[in-house]
This record gives sequence, structure tokens and C-alpha cells, in this order.
Amino acid sequence: MAEDHQTPVRIIVKKKKGHDGHHGGAWKVAYADFVTAMMALFIVLWIVGQSNAVKQAISAYFKDPGVFENGQGGGILDGSSGTAPSPTSDAAIEMERLKAEAKKLEEAIAAIPEFDKFKDKIQITVTKEGLRIELVENSTGLFFDVGSAQVKPETVKLLKLVAQEVGRLNNYIMIEGFTDARSYVGKDYSNWELSSDRANTARRILEANGVRQDQVLQVRGYADRNLKHPDQPLDSANRRVSILVAAATEQAVQGIAPQKPEVAAQKPQVAPEIGKK
Repeated sequence: MAEDHQTPVRIIVKKKKGHDGHHGGAWKVAYADFVTAMMALFIVLWIVGQSNAVKQAISAYFKDPGVFENGQGGGILDGSSGTAPSPTSDAAIEMERLKAEAKKLEEAIAAIPEFDKFKDKIQITVTKEGLRIELVENSTGLFFDVGSAQVKPETVKLLKLVAQEVGRLNNYIMIEGFTDARSYVGKDYSNWELSSDRANTARRILEANGVRQDQVLQVRGYADRNLKHPDQPLDSANRRVSILVAAATEQAVQGIAPQKPEVAAQKPQVAPEIGKK
């Protein structure tokens, strides 16, 4: 009996092999990839459902994140308040976008040797109103025949190029015609008709080559009531056709959203005739 008490007790513990021993941590990597992919999908779906202003803000951020420093950019959220971008931020983004479009158009025109004759006569500017493309005449009629709405062949090619560029945009377009202060000789025709007809000629060419019909908001004829050089009313540079790509922010401020384009041809009393244009 004494020997039995001295026999050591042996305890055998059997360990079960877990899944980690066989698979390792690979499942964790796969799960992390899955979660990342789902997050990316949700972000894309959220962006798709946002307004154009938010999409433009996101696009502007990835193009130049530095613009958004110190709260001066047009980010999705302003600061940490959770509010929508301010009108000032949206306007800044829109101006940068239109400036990029203006540069692209200038480069496209400069790349065509045939348009060298238009140098300094195609004036492209960006203002609060939007992107303005102005075709400024010379004394012999550079874009249109003198005293006529008959367009030159090179002008048709130029307007086709403009149509292809601005037709890609969502912005509305306004086309304006202007004359100098020299009265038109004609019983039933005046500077009002001439300026309106030239603007409408430009519209028809634009719409035939890429500009959507519902994209043209207005066609205006100003005659000599909006001179480019008021101190030189007879200067040929006052005769011009202007294509305005309206800034999206300006459209929102003005509440511009018609269902159909509007054609406005103003015709007050005809000024005394001086001579043929």
C-alpha cells in the first residue's frame, strides 16, 4: 500500500488544433479587402447621387487639393459644420472650370493655321457672367460680309470648332450681335435686324455642329446700343458677334432654367440713316 502512494500521477492534456494553425491570418486580409471594396462602392454611389456642384467640388479637389486649404476652396463640406459649399466657393470652382475650357479652346484655335488671320480678333474671356467668345470685325468684314448676315467660309469652320467644344458642356449659351453706330441704309432693315440676323446665323451653325437646341437660351440683337468702344462709335470693332457660355453659378443666381430657348430681337425706332455699313 505504501508503494501505491508513492506512484506519481500523470495528467495528459490533449490540445485541439485551431483554424489559425491551418489557415493562418489570410482570412483577415481577404475580409479587409472586402470591406475596403464595399466602402469604395458606397462612396461612388453617393457621389453619383449628388448635385453637379458637389461633383465639381470633388473633381476640383483631386485636381488641386491646395485650393481647399484654409477654408477657401469649394469642398464638399465647409469646415466641420456639415453644411453645403458656400456660393462663393461654388463660384470660384466654376470660374476655374471655365478658365480651363477657355484655355482648351484657345489652344484648339491656335493649332489650325487657317485661323491665323483671326489673330487678336477672336477674344476669349472669363467673367462672372461666364465664358465669352467674341468675334470682332475689321473694316473690310472679317467674319461676315460688310452690311450683311452672310458669313465667310472660314467663319463657318471656326464656329464648327467652337460648337464641338462648348457643346460638351452643360451650360446654357447666349448669342449676341452688335453693330457700330453707323446707320444701315435700307427702308425696312436696320442695325437691329442686322445684329439679330448675324447672331441667328451663328446660332444655326452652332446647332448644326454640336450645340444642343435646348442649350441655346437666348439670341439677342443689340444694334449699336452696347458699343465695345463708346468713345469711337464708328469703329469697326464695335461690330461683333459674342457667344456667352453662361456660368452655372450665375444661372442659379438669375434663376435661368427655361424649357425652350428664347429668341429676342429688339427693334425700337430706327436712328437717322448716315450711310451704308
